[in-house]
Amino acid sequence: MKGSSLLFAVTLVALADVHAAQGDERIIAPQQLFTPPPAGSYQLPPILAAPDGRVLDERGRPRQLRDLTRGRITLLSFIYTHCTDAVGCPLAFSTLAQVRDRLAGRVKGAQLVSLSFNPDYDTPDVMRMFSKSFDGGTKEPAWHFLTTASPAQLAPLLEGFGQDVSPAGEKRLDHTLRVFLIDRQQRVREIYSSAYLLPEVIVNDMLTLAGESR
Repeated sequence: MKGSSLLFAVTLVALADVHAAQGDERIIAPQQLFTPPPAGSYQLPPILAAPDGRVLDERGRPRQLRDLTRGRITLLSFIYTHCTDAVGCPLAFSTLAQVRDRLAGRVKGAQLVSLSFNPDYDTPDVMRMFSKSFDGGTKEPAWHFLTTASPAQLAPLLEGFGQDVSPAGEKRLDHTLRVFLIDRQQRVREIYSSAYLLPEVIVNDMLTLAGESR
């Protein structure tokens, strides 16, 4: 976060409507009860080097994640398309859509990347169809929906980012929502949990990185 000088209170509010690809989902969204510091008035120290790994884009083309993030300010989320957790993927999709709308035209080279941790089901075709619900590649900032060829290819990325996931029944996975802010030098500069996944905070953080000297 921004350090101990930043005082904030975040509470979970009652179920709120969002529109996600599966239809109307119910989410538990954090309520912002503080005023974030202005963009550029604080620093975000590097947390770790962003891990690299082999991924597949929406067309099934193999790519290195590092090639997709180099020189870009990236908001990376781990998701899966069948998630219905009230503080999981539906919350992430709702928040990221708001961030995207607020960033439009403000940060050159910004992008959103959502990477599935269910490659057995979330094939490139599934991810491409899913992305259409969010106008994935048709407006700025771009929003890329990626997967991997196998759980074995996914495993190093999950380990590197410290993202937990475990089976929880048919088509269901248990996971903790984490969203990673990656700078142009491919360093993780912030990690957002479900309790701190606030559009205004994220936008200010991305604007802060955009204002740094390259």
